[in-house]
Amino acid sequence: MAFELHDHWVWDFWLADDGEVHHLYYLHAPKWLGHPDLRHRFARIGHATSRDLRNWSDHGRVFDAGVPGAFDGSATWTGSVVRGPDGMWRMFYTGSRFLSPDNNANIETIGLATSPDLYSWTKQSGPICAADATLYETLGTSDWPEEAWRDPWVFWREDDQLWHMLITARGKTGIEPDRGVVAHAVSTDLSEWAVRPPLSDGDSGFAHLEVLQVIEIEGQQHLIFCCDTAKMAGNRAGTQGGIWTLPVDTMPAKVDPTAARLLVDDHLYAGRIATDRDGAHWLMAFNNVVENGGFVGGICDPMRIVVGRDGYLALEVRS
Repeated sequence: MAFELHDHWVWDFWLADDGEVHHLYYLHAPKWLGHPDLRHRFARIGHATSRDLRNWSDHGRVFDAGVPGAFDGSATWTGSVVRGPDGMWRMFYTGSRFLSPDNNANIETIGLATSPDLYSWTKQSGPICAADATLYETLGTSDWPEEAWRDPWVFWREDDQLWHMLITARGKTGIEPDRGVVAHAVSTDLSEWAVRPPLSDGDSGFAHLEVLQVIEIEGQQHLIFCCDTAKMAGNRAGTQGGIWTLPVDTMPAKVDPTAARLLVDDHLYAGRIATDRDGAHWLMAFNNVVENGGFVGGICDPMRIVVGRDGYLALEVRS
């Protein structure tokens, strides 16, 4: 296993590369909580570094959750890291605020932290981006137990001179629970964000499309996202979930999740594709398995990714 902590559950993660060192930012929660389902309410972001994507040095927690009642007052969840034109690194992360200890109702919004070196982080006042109720489902407008607005994936597009953010969200239309969409926001300065209509439609077979990533391989862009078996919906209900791959036009653009293909089933989850110093692409994911009745977690060893003849990503098959 590439990365694990003996006394903490480890699950979702994202990566940043400073040109010499790979930086891993991961969610973790203490096992003394007792039940792994409780980890989401107490998640914090940790940091580790590696030169080869396999051997990691842990640096511990990067910052704490906010004060009670703050947008990130319960937990800090999944995000992404980019470097701005001013040389500062920016981490866009999910703030979660659970409304009661007795149920799973929570509101998710996007926060921002900055760093000069990827080690020391300062949270900015926030949130900086929240669900627009005119465009997206919000808490209480459906049977869904949360206001989904999480897992921001931020990237720059030279063509329109804009920063783009892809976000896990739920649309206002679709037959429940088949409302998972790719939300979209834009910015000129990485500080002020304007929410735009979703880049996908509901009724695509996914109650959520989470842990989004866009990556270009061999001149083709690919959208990577996750949806587990329990959240498959519509025509896909009852089928296997996991990590999904979809070739796309130059992002951002309208995408069709109905054309997505399963890359790895959900014994692995929250998949990210990393690029090593030789330019090879590797899938990393957390171990979403149960051992003796308990969640295991921890991040798996990298697996080589190739582009298949049909243009979809696939795991390399070695003879």
